[in-house]
Amino acid sequence: MNIVKTQEGNKLTIALEGRLDTMTAPELDQELRSSLEGIQELVVDMAQLEYVSSAGLRVLLSAQKVMNKQGEMVVRNVSEQIMEVFEVTGFTDILNIQ
Repeated sequence: MNIVKTQEGNKLTIALEGRLDTMTAPELDQELRSSLEGIQELVVDMAQLEYVSSAGLRVLLSAQKVMNKQGEMVVRNVSEQIMEVFEVTGFTDILNIQ
């Protein structure tokens, strides 16, 4: 998986490319933990994301909990396949998906 970070003031955009699974989720988790201090708006761009596993869902949930305390998290450009995973797992009720 490839992670592309873009920060503009207190807004951070994380663009994900490839697969967010058991092997790559720890990398994203570490990246988010080290990047979210002072961030009020987190955008997760999934335009190039092909797959998300339960490990990836846990990382997104963890980021959402942090952002609930300090601002807002938005998930954008979700493919039909990943949206189906979000719907089945109830993440459509947890995440702000645009």
